[in-house]
Amino acid sequence: MAEEYKEALLENHKYHDGCPGCKVEQMKQLRRGYPYLELSFVWIIVLSTSLPISSLYPFLYYMIDDFGVAKTEKDIGFYAGFVGCSFMLGRALTSVFWGIVADRYGRKPIILLGTISIAIFNALFGLSVNFWMAIGTRFLLGSFNCLLGTMKAYASEIFRDEYQATAMSAVSTAWGIGLIIGPALGGFLAQPADKYPNVFSQESIFGRFRYALPCFTISAFALLVTVLCCFIPETLHNHKQDSTSHDESYEILEAGSHESTASTGKAGKNDRKASQSLLKNWPLMSSIFVYCVLCLHDTAYSEIFALWANSPRKYGGLSYSTNDVGTVLAISGLGLFFFQVFVYPFAEKLLGPVLVTRFAGALMIPIQMSYPFIADMSGLSLSLMLNCASILINVLSVSAITGLLILQNRAVDQSQRGAANGIAMTAMSLFKTVGPAGAGILFSWSERRLNAAFLPGSHMVFFVLNVIVVVGVALTFKPFLTTTARR
Repeated sequence: MAEEYKEALLENHKYHDGCPGCKVEQMKQLRRGYPYLELSFVWIIVLSTSLPISSLYPFLYYMIDDFGVAKTEKDIGFYAGFVGCSFMLGRALTSVFWGIVADRYGRKPIILLGTISIAIFNALFGLSVNFWMAIGTRFLLGSFNCLLGTMKAYASEIFRDEYQATAMSAVSTAWGIGLIIGPALGGFLAQPADKYPNVFSQESIFGRFRYALPCFTISAFALLVTVLCCFIPETLHNHKQDSTSHDESYEILEAGSHESTASTGKAGKNDRKASQSLLKNWPLMSSIFVYCVLCLHDTAYSEIFALWANSPRKYGGLSYSTNDVGTVLAISGLGLFFFQVFVYPFAEKLLGPVLVTRFAGALMIPIQMSYPFIADMSGLSLSLMLNCASILINVLSVSAITGLLILQNRAVDQSQRGAANGIAMTAMSLFKTVGPAGAGILFSWSERRLNAAFLPGSHMVFFVLNVIVVVGVALTFKPFLTTTARR
């Protein structure tokens, strides 16, 4: 009976010999059980691309100080913002190009290129000896950082329909955890000759290049991922696809096995949709815009949190060391991992991606308002409140973004998915280019208005972050955000 069932599955759709995409579709239809292997590959690849993005934030304050470009302590945030935004500018300029290449030549070559470039350019950033070298290496790292858009397309293609929420959750979870664990590594491993003199001498390479160790560690991980990526399957079809999708074929067969009929009217709709210009696909473009607004908040928050925690208490900060910041972010990463793996898929199934995004955004607002008051605490109460707030903000931010990733991939066919994610990456990178630069300038300005009557010091910084969240949540309502039915 099982063999007959398999034959029926395979006969229901025409497969093409030598097509890697068809092989993946056959595997999806025949396989039963949870896709642990595919999930693991997606997870480590996305993790490798997100680790270097914000790993510099805990030590960037001290790195800029070492470069000697800032005339006063209050100017450090200004210069730090430009180093942070150079990565996003590079990615904004190349994301659409890499998306088109992924649609033409396949996902796997782009994935391999991305992991190799991380290993090279992130290591070079750790060896930076001046401000302009740091900007240049970060720009090149961003220009070749073509993985996230490609991986969103890849994850939507390698998993069956019932695991799509899990796939997008895996992408956003790995991404979010990388944005937290990266800074944790940066915090613990920066300045190793000062922190661990028994292991690293001042005359060693890590004594001369104080910020190389965290960068080399991330590059080594990227090299390992590159080797593992040689074994992942390609998902792109090398022929013109049939009008009825593989997922629809499966649904039709399932319905037939229960002696019911299924409509195949989606086929013509899919053909018409595939011929549409992506820029005229409003469900796609509206979800991308909301996604960009929330990503702007995410990157601005990441930089501001590190600068605020590192800055002296006389300026409203916490006077934290890089180790202290690393500890907070490591705890947040652990909390985020458990939430996204065990809670988010159920929340998405119960509420849907749009409601999850709305609720997550609304809950972030009061938590961010509390940060300036947390700075007035000390001792155990400070640690408890700061860790709780950090965990909640990171969980809610990643949950909001995950819902929008799901909406984006539902809005397009496979043939357009790489380009669609390239557009999303370009737009998001433009917003994230503004994020670090704007956050650095805003933070530097806030330290000059500690005695202002309206929103003094860090109150202004977190108020602006909340304004961005409010705009993002407001845009999730109709008529702006429209959604498509599950593909």
